[in-house]
Amino acid sequence: MNNMKVTVSGESREYENGITLLELVEAENVEMPEYVTASVNDELLGYHDFEKTVLKDGDVIEFLYFMGGGCI
Repeated sequence: MNNMKVTVSGESREYENGITLLELVEAENVEMPEYVTASVNDELLGYHDFEKTVLKDGDVIEFLYFMGGGCI
């Protein structure tokens, strides 16, 4: 089994080569994955891209939640 290193939310992690972003979301137990946006090497990806995005050694991944709000 070949492993690669990626950085997830600022922490170094090791995963099997060929893992998709969707598999990473599941492995990292991301809450409400259908509402999360991911940044992979500063490129924003929506949930619909997760299954087809294959991660590579050295990738930097951040999970982002956008919240509505404003002034009253």
